[in-house]
Amino acid sequence: MHLDFHTSGVIEGVGSMFDKKQFQQALKTGCVDSITCFSKCHHGWSYHPTRVGKKHPHLKFDLLRAQYEAAKEIGINVPVYLSAGIDNLASYEHPEWREVRANGQWGGGAPEEIIKPGFHSLCFNGPYLNYLCEQIKEAAELFPECDGIFLDIIAQGQCCCKWCLAAMKTEGLDATVEADRQKCAGMAVERYYKETTAACKSLREDMPVFHNSGHIQRGNRELLKYFSHLELESLPTGGWGYDHFPVSAKYCMNLPFDFLGMTGKFHTTWGEFGGYKHPNALQYECAAMLAYGAKCSIGDQLHPTGEMDISTYKMIGSAYRDVQAKEAWCRDVENIADIGIVSSEAANRENPGARNDSESDVGAGRILLEGHFLFDILDLEMDFSKYKVLVLPDNISVNDRLKNKLDEYLSKGGKLFLTGTSGLSSDGSGFVFDIGAEYHGQSPYRPDYVLPNKELRPSFVDSPLVMYLPSQRIKAIKGCSLGQIYDPYFNRTFEHFCSHQHAPARPEPSGFDTGVQCGNIVYLSHPVFSIYRGLGAVAYREYIINALNLLLVEPAIRVNLPSTGRVTLMKQQEHNRYLLHLLYANTINRGGPMELSGGTVAGKTSSVEVVDELLPLYDIKISLSVPEKVECVKCVPDGDELEFSQQAGCVEFVLPKLQCHQMLELEYSRISGHH
Repeated sequence: MHLDFHTSGVIEGVGSMFDKKQFQQALKTGCVDSITCFSKCHHGWSYHPTRVGKKHPHLKFDLLRAQYEAAKEIGINVPVYLSAGIDNLASYEHPEWREVRANGQWGGGAPEEIIKPGFHSLCFNGPYLNYLCEQIKEAAELFPECDGIFLDIIAQGQCCCKWCLAAMKTEGLDATVEADRQKCAGMAVERYYKETTAACKSLREDMPVFHNSGHIQRGNRELLKYFSHLELESLPTGGWGYDHFPVSAKYCMNLPFDFLGMTGKFHTTWGEFGGYKHPNALQYECAAMLAYGAKCSIGDQLHPTGEMDISTYKMIGSAYRDVQAKEAWCRDVENIADIGIVSSEAANRENPGARNDSESDVGAGRILLEGHFLFDILDLEMDFSKYKVLVLPDNISVNDRLKNKLDEYLSKGGKLFLTGTSGLSSDGSGFVFDIGAEYHGQSPYRPDYVLPNKELRPSFVDSPLVMYLPSQRIKAIKGCSLGQIYDPYFNRTFEHFCSHQHAPARPEPSGFDTGVQCGNIVYLSHPVFSIYRGLGAVAYREYIINALNLLLVEPAIRVNLPSTGRVTLMKQQEHNRYLLHLLYANTINRGGPMELSGGTVAGKTSSVEVVDELLPLYDIKISLSVPEKVECVKCVPDGDELEFSQQAGCVEFVLPKLQCHQMLELEYSRISGHH
């Protein structure tokens, strides 16, 4: 559990209804074995006596100590939380410690008006960092045997406070240049990590430490040395959606860290009092954490009185009892994958001129999740050799270092799937691989249209399909053309426009190709993953999957799940078994525009992706290729055995019913058979 406790200084009776037995009973009801409790909140108040900060003015006792001792008495771990990047008490007492934007406004949640409600960002380059480190050291001294320190809101904007201006001057940076302000922010964050981690470990070198930024940055290996483990904050209804966690986990599984997923019990997001997602949603989210190799964490927010909400812990208990029954099959597992997605977010860290966003990563992750492919997300340090196909989604320009690594991969029979500008040289002059086509630069048209070859077309489309982002112009020479591009009559301007949106396709093809296959490389000329991320059209998904299957001729798994079904395959070497996870929940968007006064969802709401009913699916046909001789296939933890056949390494069986989550154990003999 992650027990939020951000409590206004004007609320009275803080902790007045805390009761040890009630606290313990809630944790037992919830099947909780670890709970993160608060030393200091976003408002800046401490929840224990302090010589550094200030105890909450309406707290009469040491609440953190009471929670800590109550949990420890029943064998439950207690990591300690401190708000790091936000501290309103400090910002009111020391406004000079606040982040200041280049336009003179303050950073944080209320930059325009001092009287607006919201949290204030503090600058890590100024004296605040020393204050924070003293608070961390104090917490470490008060709770030397605690089970870790959780530091929250680790971010630094392009601050222009007097300390940042002085730092930029010392480093020869120009505060009027955005890139230099970003560099200064990066230096401040590095300083933060170094000094706060040292403060956490001031008494114990083995103190677990986690720094939370709401997202695990891909490719930023330098910062990982300050972490003991990873916590993947990903509340599906809180803005992350149901596809964020799987993709994040598929990156973290390849890092040398234990990690857990973190969802919330809230219908919306953090800080929602009286909001409850359906218990089925929590059951599905916890099952997904298991399926993607993660431990489980659920967020709650404690009422200012300190009384635990029993409805919440009943709901959590129903999900965690399911987790308890499945844990033995989820420990020390290795993810099995056919495909590696080279992360755009990771790759473009090294190319300052390249777009550094995750639209292409999100789109690629969604396509592979919905297509039931087995895949990993990779940064440039990871091993490429174990994947049948590498996907470089949309915008990965290839520098010399990456080129050498990919050349070695190709030389050993690897296959590349490139889209958009991926595969172009860093200067954009041409492709660094032989894709079997001439390069003619970027198309001047937006949008244009594709008519793929018959075998690649969406099952229901035989006419040119609109593509909303620009293509790269290629003409197949020795490679095999994958179809034709059709240009529109014109781009939409006030002088040239047609109908409500864009101009239709000209009746004749443009002479440029929609893609090309040359040996072990397939290239699609549009940033198809970003387009799918933006529009989600089924026609795009079918086109991309058909093209991908030109390379992945023999996937490790075939399964007749709907697109909202999810599949992962884990190997538990120690127990001589594979674990196939099948997940299914029919997510639905509910809600719509409505005026609200709540902080994080202030203004108009949008729809929320929710899980409600967990509808069963029947007769799931599974074909799975593994090198070992399989002795037994059974549903776990229930133990029901399934009939199966295995020929040439391909194991085939039918799962009679899938509801929410089913683990299938494939036990194999110690002497492997087919290779």
